[in-house]
Amino acid sequence: MSTISIIGAGGMAAAIGGLAAKAGHTVEVINRDAAKARALAGQVGAGATTGTFGAAPAGDIVILAVPYAAVLDVVKQYGEALAGKLLVDITNPINSDFTGFVTPVDSFGAQEIARAAPANTDVVKAFNTQFSHVLAAGPAEGHPLDVFIAGDDAQAKARVSAFIESLGLRPMDTGPLPMARTLENVALLSLGLLIHSVKHTNFSIGVSLLG
Repeated sequence: MSTISIIGAGGMAAAIGGLAAKAGHTVEVINRDAAKARALAGQVGAGATTGTFGAAPAGDIVILAVPYAAVLDVVKQYGEALAGKLLVDITNPINSDFTGFVTPVDSFGAQEIARAAPANTDVVKAFNTQFSHVLAAGPAEGHPLDVFIAGDDAQAKARVSAFIESLGLRPMDTGPLPMARTLENVALLSLGLLIHSVKHTNFSIGVSLLG
């Protein structure tokens, strides 16, 4: 098992951190508000620690579990402290009325993060298509939840896939980092379903393999 650093202290940070601790990983929680980081570390348990915001994270895998509106500033503030790290982007750059994206038309969230990060980081999109409480609950009706991933570096994706599997989830590789744009659209699809048909968040989008 490995050390996983999570920047953020919201629902997704709690869900991923809880699953990681349960799987035997060492979890480091980092947040601008140190009190929130300590509270989440206590909730996660299993020896979870807290780190200093802006300092080099302890883990080689760093989960960016902050809203998209804040993530670029966070990555820029960390700067070279993220050099050599594997950044897992779980954000969705969706506008406030859920009709589109706040990113430039020729770009997407994961690409903007990659541009803001040090050149020797790897960025892998993952976890952005699941609601936090669904993720925290784990397998649904005996079937693991699907976590779609996208990234350019095969080794980085393999490491993220192994981490996802260790949580009892099923990684589904969708291709290189530009496919993150599609995954961000899948999150928008989920919100459309929530608003117009399903009317609640107790669902997940996944793949059914036939035959």
